[in-house]
Amino acid sequence: MKSARHKARELVLQGLYQWLLAAEHADEIHAQLAEFKDYDKADPKYLQRLLGGVIADAANLKAALIPLLDRPIDQLSPVECGVLLIGAYELEHVADVPYKVVINEAVELAKSYGGTDGHKYVNGVLDKLAAKLRPAEIKVRGAGGGNAAA
Repeated sequence: MKSARHKARELVLQGLYQWLLAAEHADEIHAQLAEFKDYDKADPKYLQRLLGGVIADAANLKAALIPLLDRPIDQLSPVECGVLLIGAYELEHVADVPYKVVINEAVELAKSYGGTDGHKYVNGVLDKLAAKLRPAEIKVRGAGGGNAAA
């Protein structure tokens, strides 16, 4: 069973897909997402935080991702770009979610909605970003800090 936060991430990805293609305002996108049948299964506060946060901070998130990519960011599929933006936002702004959970959730989104090997690409990019943004957490976990909880 998918958690409420996972469902929120799925809906945010759908909203970001729309935002990347049509550049609609976050409030308009959120209103449309609220009409989806599974909206009530999502964590609404987390959904709003992610959607608004990613859109508001998109330029900085893209700037953090660009050096880690093997191609220009505008050549990524909207799904890969959206998943990477969500992961980058969570790594940078949501410290209570362990980096392994952030990466795992992003990989699962990429597997569900992206291309054949998109999840491998997402995993590699976010792993490098986590090393930059959360080095202390990675060091602790690498030294036997235990498993990450969802």
